[in-house]
Amino acid sequence: MAAHNVRRTPLERLEYAIIVSTLMFLVVLTVQPLLNLLAISFSDPGKVAGMSGLTVVPNGFSTDVWSLLVNNPAVQRGLLNSIFITLVSTVLGVVLTALMAWALSRPGLPGRRAIFVFVLVTIVFEPGIIPDYFINKRLGLLDSYWSLILFKVVNAWYLIILVRFFEEVPKELIEASELDGANPFQIFWYVALPLAKSALATIALFYFVFHWNEFFRAMIYLNDQSKWPLQVVLRQFVVEGDKLAMVGVVDSNNYTGASQINIRALKAGMILLTIAPILAIYPLILKFFTKGTMSGALKG
Repeated sequence: MAAHNVRRTPLERLEYAIIVSTLMFLVVLTVQPLLNLLAISFSDPGKVAGMSGLTVVPNGFSTDVWSLLVNNPAVQRGLLNSIFITLVSTVLGVVLTALMAWALSRPGLPGRRAIFVFVLVTIVFEPGIIPDYFINKRLGLLDSYWSLILFKVVNAWYLIILVRFFEEVPKELIEASELDGANPFQIFWYVALPLAKSALATIALFYFVFHWNEFFRAMIYLNDQSKWPLQVVLRQFVVEGDKLAMVGVVDSNNYTGASQINIRALKAGMILLTIAPILAIYPLILKFFTKGTMSGALKG
């Protein structure tokens, strides 16, 4: 009998209903705060004060908050800085992690065990912020994007994930490639990487989220506010309550409309602006998780 013709027992139907209901409840819990922020950011600024945390429909409609945020020079610079830092860090991280992981996955690598021990030591004994600061100072990286880009450019945890993944590459494929005259780099490029698409997508997502959300190091190493990423701008406004910074003025006396700007609506818009890229990248990455690990081998 075909699987779709099999009838569920009453107990199975109850279990199915409970599972679906639980998942739907979790979806609502996850999406509702985002819809609330979206509703507040698009509501009439004069009506935001009366909105509760459960509201998901705008009270009135206004784009004043988004116009203010998008046209704010600090937000524009912060967004461009975050995009640059995150993209460069992610690309470098994935490339260097993949190269190092492939080398460590080869049994014949000299000193392989010693290198693994060194990697594990960096996980257990992570350097403190003070020695890290002096190292960056000696290297001339203070007030430079590279102080953020080079930080954990090869993450030890992600490296171990890729090493274990590359170790599962069938030896038969490698031996067949060697018999066809492929050099080590060609084997890495045409055999290992196509098989590791799902793993590479996973660590790319990890690197992207890590560097996009980074603000602590930026606060310490970047004194030039024009180089601040968006997360630092967000902290300045949401945590410190620097309303004038978001309005784009220094002196409230020079901006008569400053008192009319609803700070709650500004916070909602700013929070959504900082998490939007993370929400947008997930669907692009998830498609790699559904593909078989053997798809694409030896292509190219």
